[in-house]
Amino acid sequence: DDKEYSDYEESLHNLWDITNAMNDAELKGYGKGKEAGIAEGEAKGRAEGRAEGLAEGEAKGKKTQAIETARKMLAKGFDIESVSDFTGLSKNEISNI
Repeated sequence: DDKEYSDYEESLHNLWDITNAMNDAELKGYGKGKEAGIAEGEAKGRAEGRAEGLAEGEAKGKKTQAIETARKMLAKGFDIESVSDFTGLSKNEISNI
């Protein structure tokens, strides 16, 4: 009877050890997965930010070039409608140059 109880206790301890090992492994896996997810999200966010920044910079550059072209055209005597057609600027934008 004492031997059976001792074996039972030993099997419980083994079960607890296995359960604890599995829980530790699960937590480590969760932590690694979480870290990987965060790193992936940060990388995607940086890439999207760069793309938006480049697009915004390109748009500003095109607008600046259109305004400079409009100035030159107006200085050469082109009418506002022609300047608008060539630059893509609105007549109102050209009037404010």
